Amino acid sequence: MLVARLDGAGDVLLAGPAVRSIARSARVTMLVGPAGEEAARLLPGVAEVRVWACPWVLGDPPPVRRGEIDALTDDLAGFDEAVVLTSFHQSPLPLALVLRMAGVPRITGASADYPGALLDVRLRPGETLDEDQPEPERMRAIAAAAGYPLPPGDDGRLDVRLPSPLPEAPADVVVHPGAAVDARRWPAGHAAEAVRRLAGEGWRVAVTGGPGERDLTAQVAGDHALDLGGRTSMAELAAVLAGASAVVVGNTAAAHLAAAVGTPVVSLFAPVVPAVRWRPYRVPQVLLGDQDAPCRDTRARECPVAGHPCLASVRPDDVVAAVRRLIHPAVPLGPLTEEIPA
Repeated sequence: MLVARLDGAGDVLLAGPAVRSIARSARVTMLVGPAGEEAARLLPGVAEVRVWACPWVLGDPPPVRRGEIDALTDDLAGFDEAVVLTSFHQSPLPLALVLRMAGVPRITGASADYPGALLDVRLRPGETLDEDQPEPERMRAIAAAAGYPLPPGDDGRLDVRLPSPLPEAPADVVVHPGAAVDARRWPAGHAAEAVRRLAGEGWRVAVTGGPGERDLTAQVAGDHALDLGGRTSMAELAAVLAGASAVVVGNTAAAHLAAAVGTPVVSLFAPVVPAVRWRPYRVPQVLLGDQDAPCRDTRARECPVAGHPCLASVRPDDVVAAVRRLIHPAVPLGPLTEEIPA
């Protein structure tokens, strides 16, 4: 069985419950984009990972080259079945065409456009597929339509493979200030002040980020927190998050990784995409940010509103109060917040 999810690491983590549904009955190879490889290797049920930079999915797409499409077609030959997992704004049809040319006899996907002979099982968004549901449930619905419901006893939450035993936790609170796109980032100065105040209350704080975010994590950590920017693999980051009592993070892969290890999340959520679909899944959380801001549902990568008000309006005090609330539930919350149980 081939399961495809060709975009970011967070999207691959959200595909975990669908993958487990399929893995109960078949050996799963996952086809992912370069940013999703580490995440795919952490998912229970994934036996093999193949990586391909898709020119119709990635935000910074590579050119379409016939030789590379031909090579992908050859690489996908021999699978008995494929499930193509997509978000509402993506089409499974280009990959379904490649899969057909590779000889895959049964293909499932969700498509608003007429698929002709490209899909054997088709879900129609807005008709046979609800779009206003969490992304993991959307992908589970696609897997179920292919004939692969959740296994008995599986609660459908996110999950990743963790080392056993877990290493000693380096922090009580983790602050992850980066995000894949600028429109989803809390201002760095706000994050640095929140770190200072959290440390001042006696919490051990770590600041995390990818290799390209070392300057950002150094600024945010300052002299008050452990700077882990660019120093962890995704598996190591999962262990750090699993050992924390709370994680402060925007709408990015680290939020979904925190949910997968069961750590409560202070979610700094820019409404450029709907929170109902992409907020941390089934983990205690406090959602911060103006969800009715003018940027709502624009899918903007760069903030279209001067001053980035949807997140700049969230004060460091709001974040500190949210951390306290998640760790000590009697603490009151501030404005622009919503508490969401697991």
